[in-house]
Amino acid sequence: MTELREKMIREMELRNLSENTQRSYLQTVYGLAKHYMQPPDEMTKQMIEDYLLHLKKEKKNALTTVGSVITGLRFFYNHVVADEQLSPSCSFAKTPSKLPTVLSQQEIWSIIKATNNLKHRLLLMTIYSAGLRASEVLILKDKHIDSKRMLIKVTGKGGKQRYTLLSKRLLPELREYYKSYRPKILLFPSQRKGKPLTYETIRLVYEKARKKAGVNRGAGVHTLRHSFATHLLEAGYDIRKIQVLMGHSRLTTTKSFECNLFPLVILCNFFHEVLIGIPQLWQYVVI
Repeated sequence: MTELREKMIREMELRNLSENTQRSYLQTVYGLAKHYMQPPDEMTKQMIEDYLLHLKKEKKNALTTVGSVITGLRFFYNHVVADEQLSPSCSFAKTPSKLPTVLSQQEIWSIIKATNNLKHRLLLMTIYSAGLRASEVLILKDKHIDSKRMLIKVTGKGGKQRYTLLSKRLLPELREYYKSYRPKILLFPSQRKGKPLTYETIRLVYEKARKKAGVNRGAGVHTLRHSFATHLLEAGYDIRKIQVLMGHSRLTTTKSFECNLFPLVILCNFFHEVLIGIPQLWQYVVI
């Protein structure tokens, strides 16, 4: 590990940045250094800006992706190199917001059933039935499953904790999974002892199952989380209660799912048996 990398990790640790953020920032700086094949603290302002244009025009990266690179480089040059003159000052215009993709309950069930691997099936089922982010299920532990109160304790963005639903259908499935795999700390560990799964692994599991199930839309495992919120809205649950379950800081974020609502219909048995299975949602939410 180079001295510069060690210094950057130290600065990120001092600011209590999440592991995902640290990994993203390190990858951002590595990408810049690899592009020019020279240390990132020896770059000029023009070289940095040319690299950003390279990502946008030649690599065809999405503006949100380039924006993430800018954020990582700003941290590096402001706090590690301590030279604000090199810190990127540009910002690309925001892209028009798009409605989150939502799958039907039948489509989700077909995706979950498409994988024959017990661990992978429970991974996808947990993400959907609890409305979890991929980063949240990565660090989920068996002690976070509260079967008496039918709750799952979640650590979200910025270390913020919340409780979400533990489905009555999911609980026995998790017990069978536990008997088979006997996870020691993490509920869904990787094959590397003591190490969590990576986001890329979860993405590949979801995409493989989605394609096998013949579902042609809903790319990205976050579609499961979007569908969870929308299905609750379709069931008539209060949006502020859903905000708590999702771990959204702002109500406006949760409200974006309202645009996906169809006229209320009688929900299929799958929704009640797999996702809810309880008469009153709010009694299971702890603030």
